[in-house]
Amino acid sequence: MVDINKYSNVPLYCQLKNLILDKIEKGEFKADSKIPSEQEFCEKYDISRPTVRQAINELTASGHLYKRKGKGTFVSTRKTHIHVKDYTGFTDSILDSNNPAEKNIVSIEVVSSKQDEKLGELFGLKPEMPGEFAAITYINNLGGDVFSLNTSYIPLYHFPDICEDIRLKKPSHDILRGKYPLIPSTSRSVLEVIYTDQKDAAYLKVQPGQPLIRVSNMLYAKNGQPVEYIVSKYRADKCVLNFENHK
Repeated sequence: MVDINKYSNVPLYCQLKNLILDKIEKGEFKADSKIPSEQEFCEKYDISRPTVRQAINELTASGHLYKRKGKGTFVSTRKTHIHVKDYTGFTDSILDSNNPAEKNIVSIEVVSSKQDEKLGELFGLKPEMPGEFAAITYINNLGGDVFSLNTSYIPLYHFPDICEDIRLKKPSHDILRGKYPLIPSTSRSVLEVIYTDQKDAAYLKVQPGQPLIRVSNMLYAKNGQPVEYIVSKYRADKCVLNFENHK
């Protein structure tokens, strides 16, 4: 049993952190349940408020706890484990999905490379020959929690009816009928850590400034043409990326 030992060389706040983590692991502090207040920890373990505050602040920063203003501190739900060996650039694709309309789509818009020059560069368009793209945004949920926000950009010069096809809930084999040369074949992915802006925060149900794991995927057809660009933003407090390597 983990407890507080005032004669240990381990700092008291570290001992309290381990005690709280032990209770979370054993299920004594359940997901989304409120933990004792700072004062209750002080009285129970005869330790100072700054000691308790440091332990709770560090557990909040690491994503094990979260705070609700005026209500207290609560246990975070367990993170979703994403196995990188199973993750491909096709995972969050619209074109490569069996039934893209089943995704939790929140918006379908048309954007131009005039508005987003980077998009034009990614698809190899010249500035004097801009193109339009379907921007299809959807969220991924697990157990009632939103854990990622995804936007797929698909060129309308290749798929002029894609917006209507998605609204009509057409399966991918209908969307890709007669477009065999444009079926996604390879992908290139880039992973980086970013921070939530105001717009993304509303979809992801977090405060602006929270860290996100951003995975950008460009999908290419067999002839090398780029056919879909996907930006997936995973909540860092909900997801763990697992890397597995063999030599």
